[in-house]
Amino acid sequence: MEILKFEIIKEFLEVIKKEFERGEEELKKVTELKKVKQEQQTMDEYIQMFKRAARASSYKRRLLVKEFKREMNRGIRRRLMEVEYPSKSINQWYKRVVRLERNCRKSRREKEEK
Repeated sequence: MEILKFEIIKEFLEVIKKEFERGEEELKKVTELKKVKQEQQTMDEYIQMFKRAARASSYKRRLLVKEFKREMNRGIRRRLMEVEYPSKSINQWYKRVVRLERNCRKSRREKEEK
């Protein structure tokens, strides 16, 4: 009877250990996602870094969009938030933000050429 109790307790402890390890790994991935910042990078570079970190995190939909917007260029974020039909999905945000950044860069180059 004692051997059976030991085996059950041992299995129970192994399950608990795995659960804690999974939670710890998920926390590391979320922390990595929160460290991604655009800073001086182009939007394409920022998106690639963000996608890599997001794949490993458990973030989905709205929470993922919120994290993406948090560290992107404020001017671009503001412009996208003011449009009539704001993006809902993360993929829509990726597409729109790249397009807007390219248009802004093109506009700046045209002003400089005048």
